Amino acid sequence: MSKTTVSAPANIAFIKYWGARDLARALPMNPSISMTLKACVSRCTVEVTGADHDEVWLSEPDGGFTHPGADFVRRVVEQLDHLRAWSGRGEHFRVATRNTFPSSAGLASSASGFSALTLATVGALGKTATTPPAELSRLARRSGSGSAARSVLGGYVGWPAGTLDEAAEEEGSYAVQLAPASHWDLRDVIAVVETGAKTVSSRDGHRRAATSPYYERRLELLPGRLDVVRRALAAADLTLLGPTLEEEAIDLHLIAMSSHPPIFYWSPGTLEVLRTVRELRQEGLAAWATMDAGANVHVICDPAAEPAVAERLESLPAVGFVIRDGVGDGPVYETGHLF
Repeated sequence: MSKTTVSAPANIAFIKYWGARDLARALPMNPSISMTLKACVSRCTVEVTGADHDEVWLSEPDGGFTHPGADFVRRVVEQLDHLRAWSGRGEHFRVATRNTFPSSAGLASSASGFSALTLATVGALGKTATTPPAELSRLARRSGSGSAARSVLGGYVGWPAGTLDEAAEEEGSYAVQLAPASHWDLRDVIAVVETGAKTVSSRDGHRRAATSPYYERRLELLPGRLDVVRRALAAADLTLLGPTLEEEAIDLHLIAMSSHPPIFYWSPGTLEVLRTVRELRQEGLAAWATMDAGANVHVICDPAAEPAVAERLESLPAVGFVIRDGVGDGPVYETGHLF
């Protein structure tokens, strides 16, 4: 096919990818585990063209198109270059993308966006059927958004850190599904307190992580946390998962705040939401908070608690709006296109 459209979801990490041994190739310092979402998605159409350059567009809800910023275009073209080199093909592409949720706001839009771009480009080159999931995950990782390696898969996903030599690790660093979405119906109520782009990118956060005096301590604690999360997933036990979920989120931001120079992703609204989640638990609701590199808060809960959690969060003055999401099956190849 010369034109392919893919909707790929964001994911929320239970064990975070924070800090890289090789940032250019997105090789992580530690394993991570995530839940693939279903409502927060990036839709991307890629078409092979006869032009001598790539075209990159943002698709608007009204059907129009706008030019993205120069940094976004650069990252897209770099990924297209990786995919051209991988496929042995030299064609250029027309690309359009659209998100269903705020971009660059700590909600993993890079993960969904670059997984969608990767899968749609592989499809436009006619290689989907012959490319296994592990290779698709590796290709998405090469975009520089390590979390994109997890968004090509549905359900609950693990991404090992790897202990191979450099050449083998480049080929071997990919994510795997730990359990399908049907294994455990978890919900994610996202309290959006900021919609604008964060002032410090996740990429810069990864770069600064090792400067924190607490970074090595987190790495020491991670084997135990990984074990707890794996056991919680196997048993579908939110009471077991929840405390570790929150510990991981707090540690990510502790490290960000103590990096050199420090990074402050939280806003006053973040603290208001975190306090409310603790109050909800005191009232008997199983709800636990986690955050990626941004001010917005993901509240993980079971289906029975979702309506009450959403209602309470929507009532907070600091919350602009709530996204009700949950575990999803992963990317979808669509018959309709953005252009």
